[in-house]
Amino acid sequence: MKKGQIFEGIVETVEFPNKGVVHIEDRKITVKNVVQGQKILFSIKKLKSGRGEGRLMEIQEHAAEEMESPCPHFEDCGGCTYQNLPYEAQLSMKERQIKELLTGALAGKQVENSWEFEGIKRSPIQTGYRNKMEFSFGDAFKGGPLALGMHKRGSFYDIVSVPNCQIVDEDYRLILKTVLAFFEKRNTSFFHRMTHEGYLRHLLVRKAKKTEQILIALITTSKGEEDLNALKEEILSIEGLSGKIAGIQHTQNDSLADVVKNDHTEILYGEDFFYEELLGLRFKISQFSFFQTNSLGAEVLYETAREFIGDLSQDGIQGKVLYDLYSGTGTIAQILAPVAKKVIGVEIVEEAVEAAKENAKLNGLTNCEFIAGDVLKVLDQIEDKPDFIILDPPRDGIHPKALTKIIDYGVDRILYISCKPTSLVRDLAVFLESGYQVERACAVDLFPGTVHVESIILMTYCGSEARQ
Repeated sequence: MKKGQIFEGIVETVEFPNKGVVHIEDRKITVKNVVQGQKILFSIKKLKSGRGEGRLMEIQEHAAEEMESPCPHFEDCGGCTYQNLPYEAQLSMKERQIKELLTGALAGKQVENSWEFEGIKRSPIQTGYRNKMEFSFGDAFKGGPLALGMHKRGSFYDIVSVPNCQIVDEDYRLILKTVLAFFEKRNTSFFHRMTHEGYLRHLLVRKAKKTEQILIALITTSKGEEDLNALKEEILSIEGLSGKIAGIQHTQNDSLADVVKNDHTEILYGEDFFYEELLGLRFKISQFSFFQTNSLGAEVLYETAREFIGDLSQDGIQGKVLYDLYSGTGTIAQILAPVAKKVIGVEIVEEAVEAAKENAKLNGLTNCEFIAGDVLKVLDQIEDKPDFIILDPPRDGIHPKALTKIIDYGVDRILYISCKPTSLVRDLAVFLESGYQVERACAVDLFPGTVHVESIILMTYCGSEARQ
């Protein structure tokens, strides 16, 4: 077998996140963006001992359970991977992937049948579920017309306009079409990722599911002049919006990285925040605040977390100090605060911390403290020691040194929420080596149509009595 050689095969299974497995000549070859049961044609991209990676060239035969995607952009857009599968098939695949990862991580390190995997919980809605989208400006091909949407599947540079995207509601689509048309008429340049020249970078739209308030931010470089008041008026005149625009912002970002970053922000209209409601609480959210992108799914996630902790009024966290690490806008902290002695949230994004403080006041909670800073450094500064720790880190998981500090507290129980199960499994190995055991685990699908899925595990320290 050589690099560049072409093979055909049947996809036997799909490993997280989107790695289809085909066996050729006793080698395990992984090919991205395929579905179990498909017959595919692929070329060898990388080879290692006993395994390799392939590049999909053609789907020769579709799997029996495949269907036509409801999104007209599915074939080209890199945003979604599994819209060609019925939702029940998506759930079944994600459930299997999480269970296999956890089972493999616990094998030989925990007594068999000493923990329970409780399956996967579905998103209450499967289309129009997102409350935040970052659309990119670019061109569909080199030298092509201006595009506004998502990266093309398998491409770092090309952008696919997505005026009929199905994971957002009609308000997003109307706003996207209006903004794209505005800049098309003016022949405005976009920021080229190779030359680092140009003006337009991203369009960020956030819309609350419960309050239906909308926050819009145009992200550009500082090099260029456009009449953004005219853009504001175009947006405010959009007919047919079901939600209400709470604010329009212009954010400048001269970073070379392809990320939404804030060098300077100007409010063009209204406020720089909006409100969302979860489980009876109200949250103030700004442009850069972390907040789960599926509001209705987040309620399922947090209700599950609350249930994992137990009967909060009896043997759960009543009268105890909680750490909510990587707390974002303080959602989990405030959901649990009414039955805790004190909740301390730590979050590196200062804007999110300020929002968390305001949210606590908004919800009448006086026992919440939110600290801005890196978890690794902040843990050395907190005087109150925790009785219970909740972890909801970013996709890359927990910094190894921070992980050691968390374990050194020796709390009886830790709840870990993860949006990337492979990071969870990596961190879990350290917890297991330090005396923690998994008690319960499940998955929650907050991202229908995509490879992503949330996981929750509850860990118990087996030597807790010796620590007391």
